[in-house]
Amino acid sequence: MSTAKQSQSQYYDAQTFYDEMFEKDFSVRAHYDAVHRLFGRMKPSELATRQKAINQRMLEEGITFTLYSGTQNEPLERTIPFDYIPRVIPKHEWDVVDRGVKQRIRALNGFLHDVYHGQRIVSDGIIPRRMIVSNTYFRPEMAGLHVPGGVYITASGIDLIRDEKGRYYVLEDNLRSPSGFSYLFKGRTLMNELFHDLYLSSSVQSIDRSLNCFLSSLRALSPNGKRDPLIVLLTPGAYNSAYYEHTFLAQQMGIHLVEGRDLVYKDHKIYLRDLRGLRQVDVIYRRIDDDFLDPLAFQPDSFLGVPGLMNAYRAGNVAIANAPGTGVADDKAVYAYVPDMIRYYLGEEPILQNVPTYILSRKEEREYVLEHLEQLVVKETSLSGGYGMLIGPSASPKEIQAFAEAIRREPERYIAQTTMKLSRAPVMVDGGMTPRHIDLRAFALIGEETHVIPGGLTRVAMTEGSLVVNSSQGGGVKDTWVLNR
Repeated sequence: MSTAKQSQSQYYDAQTFYDEMFEKDFSVRAHYDAVHRLFGRMKPSELATRQKAINQRMLEEGITFTLYSGTQNEPLERTIPFDYIPRVIPKHEWDVVDRGVKQRIRALNGFLHDVYHGQRIVSDGIIPRRMIVSNTYFRPEMAGLHVPGGVYITASGIDLIRDEKGRYYVLEDNLRSPSGFSYLFKGRTLMNELFHDLYLSSSVQSIDRSLNCFLSSLRALSPNGKRDPLIVLLTPGAYNSAYYEHTFLAQQMGIHLVEGRDLVYKDHKIYLRDLRGLRQVDVIYRRIDDDFLDPLAFQPDSFLGVPGLMNAYRAGNVAIANAPGTGVADDKAVYAYVPDMIRYYLGEEPILQNVPTYILSRKEEREYVLEHLEQLVVKETSLSGGYGMLIGPSASPKEIQAFAEAIRREPERYIAQTTMKLSRAPVMVDGGMTPRHIDLRAFALIGEETHVIPGGLTRVAMTEGSLVVNSSQGGGVKDTWVLNR
């Protein structure tokens, strides 16, 4: 090992976990060579200047996320921690991810159609009926409904991790209203501006057409075949943690940003109320949960949705993306059956594997988990964003005991997974590279064709040793570069 490698390896561990930039002997992986050379020769003062410029831009543009903590009286709005060492993925690796995500989304979309129509997968004994009908996100109101274009999942976020050998696994499916699009696009803009020469010389796959693909996917849902449908983004409002993203997407796609009070139901149609009077809405890209969409159909005390919306939807006069009831497919217990869905609906073997998962309603699996909680990750099936989790290896005896009692009371509410050794990538801290655990949210958009945004969003556990990458839990992000070769 060279002197430089010895010096760097004294404080950077590239052996315990799979490292995205470095081999175990601390040589640089070929696809990271240009990135490593640039950051290796930059002075700490220059690195600090770049970081300051990024922080300032994010503050000026309001690129924020709201943190909720039980230790604080008030929610904390802050800029997303953005690390400027890009994650680099070679083309041959990304091609596998791209095919695997498309395959998975096809199967999940087929599952949703089946769930709300014939339920063949239940009749054929692949998935237990109780796992569907007792699911928090199953919507009987969707049974038998025709969904525009047969597309339930217009936009999805599939969370991927890599294990200690660099193999990709699917950690989670996000199908209701996945977030993170804005951080992906803004991160790319920042990197292109502040590291323009590196970006150009690296031959990175462009994401420029992806917002157009998003818009095209929404246009394709228009139930009346209009060439220029009226599309709105329905937001809960400025106090929502992802409100910045809502405003960003509406502005970039040229669609209307609305709250429930801006829309009105009339004659089985939905109208936008503005200075020009009432204009019929064709497509609603919703960023609110099913429960709040329509107080006449779901939660009666909701002020966020539109009374009568589901009547207009059932009449075929408006499309909703993603379709109500999609949450039944991203439930963490149903997740365990996605490989079976791929085989059942597509007649193919899964390209991307699941993380090994235990279904706790099964007695033998529950007993094993209860005996090995300190080694496993436990998740509440209906929650997301890093909430309702136990990470056994880092949990206290008191936390483990509390989860054991909860599992015994309501085992069907939880699943458990093998604790994976998430891969790590370097982040810049005080002018030096240090490793942090990461995952990858791959975004897929279904329109006339399925488009997976090249690279997606790399999420970073900013706390040393932490496995929690969610923005809602204090995680950060990186730009993700997929190479053209």
